[in-house]
Amino acid sequence: MSTSLLPVIEIETGTPATASIIWLHGLGADGNDFAGIVPQLRFPAGAAIRFIFPHAPVQPVTINGGMKMRAWYDITGIGPEFPDDSDGIRASEKHMVNLLENEQQRGIAPENIVLAGFSQGGAIALTTGLHYHKKLAGIMALSTYLPFAEDYPYDSPQEPLDANQDTPIFMAHGNSDPVVPVSYGENSYQKLLQLKYPVELKRYNMQHAVCPEEIRDINNWICTVLNLENV
Repeated sequence: MSTSLLPVIEIETGTPATASIIWLHGLGADGNDFAGIVPQLRFPAGAAIRFIFPHAPVQPVTINGGMKMRAWYDITGIGPEFPDDSDGIRASEKHMVNLLENEQQRGIAPENIVLAGFSQGGAIALTTGLHYHKKLAGIMALSTYLPFAEDYPYDSPQEPLDANQDTPIFMAHGNSDPVVPVSYGENSYQKLLQLKYPVELKRYNMQHAVCPEEIRDINNWICTVLNLENV
């Protein structure tokens, strides 16, 4: 592997892998955060999926008093008066592109790769997936939002913007999320609909977390976008 890649945790449901899911954690967590979900997913016999859980770089986060933690970008505050960290977001986009390209070098076609993330990681999954220059299998964004939603599409090094115009997007959000308000998810969903992306949003009776019903929906969505029904 390239030394420029972020450190990751890898779990494979079978070998050789024929599909990959790159799954990004939230602010202050690490790649272990969602690795425990893999055993809860149920795929058809013979499905060989490589799950990749990268660790975000450690950096100071303004909203947390400048404390250093794993973060995909800085957050100065919550609300429209606090601008998104465009430099940090673009830096993380580049990290994700490196992982996407590395998977292709390992033999996984881009249309068999899902880009997923939770909270801050979900924001990076959205921005990277929408700007990536090759068509992906799907984009999964959990308890999150689309950065720069009011100004999207914005200038990005990952052009063109239309390669994933028809790529399925699954969004999920808790109705009582105290960290990323559900209105953020709703607004991002409406913006993506306006831009004619095939996006769905499911809401659950939970806070900033995942729940069993959501995991079942994730499982079904992955099977659909990776064409696993007949494996």
